[in-house]
Amino acid sequence: MGVVAACTGLLAALLTAVPAAATPDPGDAPAAERGISRSAQAEAAEAIAAGEIPGQDEIVHSDNIEHLVNIPKDALPGTNSDLAFQGKYAFAGNYDGFRIFDISKPKAPKTVAQVLCPGSQNDISVSGDLLFLSTDSSRSDSSCNSTTQPATEKSSWEGMKVFDISDKRNPKYVAAVETACGSHTHTLVPERKNVYVYVSSYSPSATYPDCQPPHDGISVIKVPRKAPERAAVVSFPVLFPGEGPDGGGNPGSPTNPGVSKTTGCHDITVLPDKDLAAGACMGDGILFSIKDPENPKVIDQVQDNVNFAFWHSATFNQKANKVVFTDELGGGGAATCNAEIGPDRGADGIYDIVGKGDKRKLVFRSYFKIPRHQADTENCVAHNGSLIPVEGKDLMVQAWYQGGVSVWDFTNSSKPKEIAYFERGPISTTTLVGGGAWSAYYYNGYIYSNDIAKGFDVLKLSDRRTDPAKRIRLDELNVQTQPDYFD
Repeated sequence: MGVVAACTGLLAALLTAVPAAATPDPGDAPAAERGISRSAQAEAAEAIAAGEIPGQDEIVHSDNIEHLVNIPKDALPGTNSDLAFQGKYAFAGNYDGFRIFDISKPKAPKTVAQVLCPGSQNDISVSGDLLFLSTDSSRSDSSCNSTTQPATEKSSWEGMKVFDISDKRNPKYVAAVETACGSHTHTLVPERKNVYVYVSSYSPSATYPDCQPPHDGISVIKVPRKAPERAAVVSFPVLFPGEGPDGGGNPGSPTNPGVSKTTGCHDITVLPDKDLAAGACMGDGILFSIKDPENPKVIDQVQDNVNFAFWHSATFNQKANKVVFTDELGGGGAATCNAEIGPDRGADGIYDIVGKGDKRKLVFRSYFKIPRHQADTENCVAHNGSLIPVEGKDLMVQAWYQGGVSVWDFTNSSKPKEIAYFERGPISTTTLVGGGAWSAYYYNGYIYSNDIAKGFDVLKLSDRRTDPAKRIRLDELNVQTQPDYFD
């Protein structure tokens, strides 16, 4: 089966004695199955009959996208999550661990290994011989055979796990680092001798022993490449300084109804070549300098208390004069791609970066949302995506859960437009069931998508506007560590 049993030969015994803080996984969870009204069920059936939305599990796509293959889930039945790439390999996160694919033949990916290591959400990155895995659920210890444990228990563990992947068929667990409030996502800032890991986590509570409010910063881990077992937290920069227990971020409700209170960051994207980063931090979007990677400095901070409920992720354009922020309205578990919610909520926000140096500002230009309404049984909202590298153009591919995969153009910041799409019909027409594309990324000529329920998809995009990107070849891609594609 190609399964690597994480509790056998993965040095787990070295990693079980570390006490830690613990918080439950507060976001990006699959939608809990729940019934919808009979009128909503009838509307879904009518929309399918009229051809307005695809039928249950039916695949539809624009003429310029071809669905090459789907690889269903195998030994790891949990929720599929993020993706990373290195050479001919794709690394797919799953709440039960991770899976490694050989994608040298994109039409026929082959499973190389499956590693059982439960701990949502298993956000995943790779750098050289190291693989990094986020644990943001309360565990009994740091081993891969841990069990769930209450967040209020002092001995609970969550944080970052590090694997040696020099042998792709036999990854070895080599380090674990506890971080305050766990690791919901993480971002790599790679250097020659060390890899810095920016750990994003949030939602502290006075009842969690080592995850106390206001938690207005990020954990920075330093991992020596030649001695990853010495990985450790080296700083906790506060990004939202302020007086009192609530810190200096967005206060959320009731001051700003419907907006998340900022108690940390959800995701960070870095441009190492430009010493720049963008943070999506619950109620705030920020731009900051990483010239000193252990001590990042905030340059600008913005809020949108009208249309953004939860700042989820960020993507720079190639020239680093724009940032696309996503709003994960409903936490990924709600049906928000419908007429009721409208085009400006649960969408992308496009911001221009104006000015120079530490005087740069984020200036809002427009929103983008997929133009196809989804059924009320489909969880759908803006989620993870990446640039499609074409010089002189700002093009992006993006996952929208059950809204599928969208390719869109934001070269004109004020007038973004979709140019391609792929989606499946609703998993159910009677019940809201979590599923759809978690991540959709462009890598070496193809789009790879990790579907929460259906598995690993490979898409081929053929369009004169995007075809120049096929000439760009990368040795490695972690989307939250954006490369200079044209260097």
